Amino acid sequence: MIRKLVREPLVQFLLLGAALFALDAWLRPSTVPTANAEIVVSDARIRNLAQNFRRTWQRPPTRVELEGLVEAHVREEVFYREALALGLERDDAIIRRRLQQKMEFVSEEAAALAKPTDEDLSAYLKTHAEAFRTEPRATFAQVYLDPRKRGAALDADARRLLDRLNADGPAPDLSKAGDSLMLLEARYDNIPQTDVARLFGNDFADGLFRQPVGTWSGPIGSGYGVHLVKVESLAQGGVPALDDVRPLVEREWANDRRQQLSKAFYENLRAKYKVTVQMPEAAK
Repeated sequence: MIRKLVREPLVQFLLLGAALFALDAWLRPSTVPTANAEIVVSDARIRNLAQNFRRTWQRPPTRVELEGLVEAHVREEVFYREALALGLERDDAIIRRRLQQKMEFVSEEAAALAKPTDEDLSAYLKTHAEAFRTEPRATFAQVYLDPRKRGAALDADARRLLDRLNADGPAPDLSKAGDSLMLLEARYDNIPQTDVARLFGNDFADGLFRQPVGTWSGPIGSGYGVHLVKVESLAQGGVPALDDVRPLVEREWANDRRQQLSKAFYENLRAKYKVTVQMPEAAK
């Protein structure tokens, strides 16, 4: 009969509750400090509760709703303190991880308060110049000549077409000036050298950025054949001035600063502890 009774869910629940109360009585000090036994819901806290309600519901809470918010806060505080008194936060991976995150947020908030000077940013840009280096860019037009179609006449055709493109008078229709190749455009605007190399090959890209600006030149070889090109503008690339990349440098400086402060914050805290690692024999 007793065994059957113990198997009842309600009885098991009551026994568990009794065990928790017994554990609470055993762990709790015989006299609770007055400061810990008092819960003060301050005016600032009540205003914060009301503001959170307003943000959620787009209106202020009524008197009854506000009293309910306060009571919910008191309930949360009661359970929070009782859980700490019972040590329920120990050996809970989720709680431990959350507390670790909150401690890390402290150092990150401190880093966010630091504002760099121009000297800080200039020094950072100089030290990390390669991270901000820009590659050469070009705006150019091109006319394609197909070696398989033109055969031995390729060089002569290229010279005649080059003379015609550079001659005075109306500019010729580039789509009809050379041979058709659907993969390529007749003109490219402000394209970086790596994209030129991806489209035409490295030899073409290297040759393109050595051509004069403002006139038709070539031919330059590519993986498709040969091309006549007119470079309209060139930007040689390099490390930009601070004013040209200030937002990017500020962002990277802030990230670097946050990592440094976070590391120093942890090392200062860790120095307060003597850490003993008892490595299992199997791991050794």
